[in-house]
Amino acid sequence: MSKLPYDKTSVVTVIRNPVDRVFSSYEFSVEVAARSLMFPNLTYATEMANRRPVSVEKLGGNTLDIWPWKFLVPWMIEDLFARKNMREVKGENLIKTNEPYNMGDIVMPLHQFINEPIALDLVHNGATFQVAGLTNNSYSKVSDDVRNCVLKYHTLGEYVLEVAKRRLDGMLYIGLTDKHKESAALFASVVGDQVISKLAQSRLGVNGSTINHSKHIDPFRNSSSKRETTRKLVKLYETCIQRSLESQRQRRASSVKYIAPVNFTKESRHQVPRRIIDEISALNNLDMQLYEYAQLIFEKQKQRGSKKVITEVMSYGMLNALYVTSWKHLPFALPFLVLLPFIFIYLSGRKKRSKSKL
Repeated sequence: MSKLPYDKTSVVTVIRNPVDRVFSSYEFSVEVAARSLMFPNLTYATEMANRRPVSVEKLGGNTLDIWPWKFLVPWMIEDLFARKNMREVKGENLIKTNEPYNMGDIVMPLHQFINEPIALDLVHNGATFQVAGLTNNSYSKVSDDVRNCVLKYHTLGEYVLEVAKRRLDGMLYIGLTDKHKESAALFASVVGDQVISKLAQSRLGVNGSTINHSKHIDPFRNSSSKRETTRKLVKLYETCIQRSLESQRQRRASSVKYIAPVNFTKESRHQVPRRIIDEISALNNLDMQLYEYAQLIFEKQKQRGSKKVITEVMSYGMLNALYVTSWKHLPFALPFLVLLPFIFIYLSGRKKRSKSKL
């Protein structure tokens, strides 16, 4: 983000409940790594993981190219094969527990995962460090030093938290994953009319018509037009997320068969002891505070925005089915898979806001 022009860039983000995010990071790392168990050994699995099929290039991405999965997944692959080899040496197939998050003979237990050095560095307080631009994926040369200092001297984390809060203050829009419907509708309401307006201007330019830049062309002069635009954008999002969730379900089904009977579900999370939940909260103290701050911003956005538009879009029937089934979102992308690409169109828009390096 630091490479984009300051005066023409607007930034949005979606903040997630820190405990849910840690669960999701653990589950996704295990599920993606589990696909490697189809291969006979770690060496062959690593070789295949490093290959880039043509289909992946066409899709424009690979999970192993995305932070933090490019670090977490290979590490988890090694652990899965180590446990598989140990089972073969022991000659035992007896599973001693029915708790998916504590089946140490098959996968790394959750209580071990949250205390591993790689989780302390990349997972815990990940939202705060991302917003502040201090992950190991940052352009800043001092990011590693700052992060290591915070891990060693916890009180220094408060300074990083303040930087993250100020950056949230400067963003165009803040969404909440656990308020998925409202966030999608609010996002469309906040930027939808401006995006479409910019597209309309672009079309005029392509057709050779003269655009008067001294006056802003606003095709959304009445609330009815704005509501319709918001509905259209949310419909596009609904279509895209339906496809993405179905694709995710298929990939997940193909993964968990290699680590059966391990199967992470929303219900199985309730089996995790309270002490582990409390430990996750404590390890993510900065993120817990940032999440509370993001909730306050979200409520202010709703008050500033058109509550009527958001209410009507939500009551229109969109996303109702998704709200029940999409408790586990794709952790390697922002939820608004259709709406977010408009940011790049909006990049050249006239509204000038501050930036953040994510």
